[in-house]
Amino acid sequence: MSTRLAPTVTPDTAFFWDGVREHKLLIQRCASCGTLRHPPRPMCSECRSVEWDTVEASGRGELFSFVMPHHPAFPWFDHPYIVALVELEEGVRLVANLVGVAPDDAEIGMAVQVEFEHHDNDVVLPAFRPTT
Repeated sequence: MSTRLAPTVTPDTAFFWDGVREHKLLIQRCASCGTLRHPPRPMCSECRSVEWDTVEASGRGELFSFVMPHHPAFPWFDHPYIVALVELEEGVRLVANLVGVAPDDAEIGMAVQVEFEHHDNDVVLPAFRPTT
């Protein structure tokens, strides 16, 4: 069994996962109005354009919210673990695991930085770690 499930990759999200494998957080940007959007989608919610490109995010942000799932216990995760909603400096939010901090020490608003976790079967996932 794999140590982590691979993400579902679609034509709309392939650029994001390709970037993660290269240790980059790529965010969709509307080519018409410049609005950043995540998760990726085919049309801009601001101007309805279907033209887009990407920008590389800094990987810095703050913990916007988090949960600690308890059930069911998935074999791919060490328990307890923290699922974080991180607001990046660029203004978009991203869901990933929060690592390097005890669950009792996780605080909304804490500064975090992306890191990239490598798993078997060439799975690479972004995670966030508190910064000092």
